[in-house]
Amino acid sequence: MSYAIIARQTGGTDVLKQINLDIPSPKEGEVLIRHTAIGVNFIDTYFRSGLYPWPVEKDLVLGSEAAGVIEQLGEGVSGFTVGDRVAYTLPNGAYVTHRALDAKHLVKLPDDISDEVAAASMLKGLTAHYLLHRSYAPERGQTVLFHAAAGGVGLIAGQWLSAKGVNAIGTAGGPQKCALAAEHGYGHTIDYRSENFVERINEITDGQGVDAVYDSVGKDTYPGSLNCLKIFGSLVNFGQSSGPALDFKLSDLAVGSYSVTRPILFHFTAEPGYLQSASDELFKMITSGKIKININQKFSLSEAVKAHDQLEGRKTTGSTILLPN
Repeated sequence: MSYAIIARQTGGTDVLKQINLDIPSPKEGEVLIRHTAIGVNFIDTYFRSGLYPWPVEKDLVLGSEAAGVIEQLGEGVSGFTVGDRVAYTLPNGAYVTHRALDAKHLVKLPDDISDEVAAASMLKGLTAHYLLHRSYAPERGQTVLFHAAAGGVGLIAGQWLSAKGVNAIGTAGGPQKCALAAEHGYGHTIDYRSENFVERINEITDGQGVDAVYDSVGKDTYPGSLNCLKIFGSLVNFGQSSGPALDFKLSDLAVGSYSVTRPILFHFTAEPGYLQSASDELFKMITSGKIKININQKFSLSEAVKAHDQLEGRKTTGSTILLPN
């Protein structure tokens, strides 16, 4: 018997329910995975709340990254065997103990990457990868601003930026989160609860501004993010934890001939070869010690409500994972 956490309908965490399921049988091209660890991300809350459109009418299984062990192969599967440790990232479907999945979405895990680290880093680590290599690729010596620097993506990005020789400035809520960001590659941190981040950027850069802003907050930070940019600077918006920036106008970019992009991870992973190559780069950074994955919250899968409440309440740092019973 398997079980899953589903959202019966859009709404708050009260719509999350646990249901029992039969263990699925893999179809042609699929493998059956027994999950050992599942990542929790803001995108899960976006789908649950209805901020992102649903692919089904009701009873949506949430979850966008997970790791586990292959227990059965469907017909026609090559390159994998029963017992392989694998991981993946997809928009939904991970909050479940067992899952049948097309093998093309999987990457094998190196021996020195644990299941928990993989589940905590596939979506967040590959997000950091496409942000820093495909959306706006900062060069050594440039200066960038990264919002939510103490979050799962932010901590990975800070370390990656440091390894690239980029001057990274991070915003976070409260002195503890700012200290955590500073320990993970950010040369300057700004406490958005007590400081005006636009004014602080002006001070830190001597009025020059930054080359790029990576913004997953949205509504609350969008106008200020533009005001932090140099002439010809770039705004990379990759989330909306405070809500969408509904007042955006193309004419806003004319102030500094700015560029803006709204990339989505799953557009990149759909490219042939990207998933494997980007995962290889991520795992290499982790095993080399240049990137450390901080799993600061662990819950059982049945405690998904608690995990969502803490994430949305800004009570988490680093990565959060769910462990199937």
